[in-house]
Amino acid sequence: MRIRKAEKKDLDQIMAVYDEAKAFMIARGNDAQWVGGYPQRTLIEEDIEAGQLYVCEEDAAIYGVFALIMGEDPTYALIENGDWKNDRPYGTIHRIGSNGKNRGIFKAAIDFCKTRSDELRIDTHEKNTIMRRLIVENGFEERGIIYIADGTPRIAYQYSAEE
Repeated sequence: MRIRKAEKKDLDQIMAVYDEAKAFMIARGNDAQWVGGYPQRTLIEEDIEAGQLYVCEEDAAIYGVFALIMGEDPTYALIENGDWKNDRPYGTIHRIGSNGKNRGIFKAAIDFCKTRSDELRIDTHEKNTIMRRLIVENGFEERGIIYIADGTPRIAYQYSAEE
């Protein structure tokens, strides 16, 4: 599997991956995350323009997608019921999704991100039990609760290579 920066020509395949990821979450009892059309096509276009969206592909087919955003994330400025391990510069993984047709997408994406930063943060909805398990299995520690732009809580995790 190859990971590369997303391009505009990938947009339809990327949105199809997100549609399948949303259907998977709903089928597994997580009907509260990625609602209201999220992630919107315009947001994904912005991620591509900023050079922060990546695709996992094999044989020209896209199986997974994620954003790696370097630098401070305002969503992570306030954390409740816990704290961050440190205040070193970090990358945040957002909008990670798979169409379920190729195993190992999450691990491949996380391994890729770990080559870009020794400090990573990620969050997910409490109902996303599969994602919560995968996050911990890949070296992240639960750190507390953060709130996304619409005010809903998310469980926040941090990976630190130095600790």
